[in-house]
Amino acid sequence: MNFLKRVKRRIINQYARSSSPRFISYLRKKGITIGDQCFFQSPKTAVVDVTRPVLVSIGSHCYFLENFTLLTHDNVAKVFGPLKHDFLPSSGEVKIGNNVYFARNCSVLKGVSIGDNCIIGYGSTVVKSIPDNSVVVGSPARVICTIDEYYQKRKKESLNEAFHLARIIYKRTGRRPRVEEMWEEFPFWLNGNEDDQRLKFSSKYQTKGFNEFWQNEHKALFNSFDEFIDKALEGMDH
Repeated sequence: MNFLKRVKRRIINQYARSSSPRFISYLRKKGITIGDQCFFQSPKTAVVDVTRPVLVSIGSHCYFLENFTLLTHDNVAKVFGPLKHDFLPSSGEVKIGNNVYFARNCSVLKGVSIGDNCIIGYGSTVVKSIPDNSVVVGSPARVICTIDEYYQKRKKESLNEAFHLARIIYKRTGRRPRVEEMWEEFPFWLNGNEDDQRLKFSSKYQTKGFNEFWQNEHKALFNSFDEFIDKALEGMDH
């Protein structure tokens, strides 16, 4: 009977981890609070502590990449027992706000709150609470700038990075870059109400969650993809 129960549990667990919606549904059934439009890119590698589900709350529009870990407890009593002859339980609430992005290999430990509109960088271990509108990185994680400061930095660097990608493609292939090779750089030549079927993912899909604002507000720097590429390759022998 125990064997059959273990097999049944394994099947349920595998099914729950077969997609992000199923994994989120599984966590909610366990008692964890999760808002709308959250996404686990790799449910199979996610470790979310369900031993104390009432201690976990996750807001809306949160994005979790591979190897995400969230813990509400630890087992330090295993060491204290033989050493101090004492048993000390250890647990803490974990709160994650709205619009939080976790890069790969991130961990959130017990007793931590993460505010709204935060970016948690690659490999971060969050051991202390993080205020709203923060960009953090490291193990232990620390705030390196505000979300507004990082946004302004990306505004300056993204165009240069797009130009550099175009130049690298040209150098290595001997031809002009194609739209499908620069599918994420579409904002530089497509207005908010425009799309291009050659893109790997449509502009509507890539602006999911704020598409209505994007369609009404975004104005491209260049009138076409060819104009963008001409500028990128300016000064090169082509």
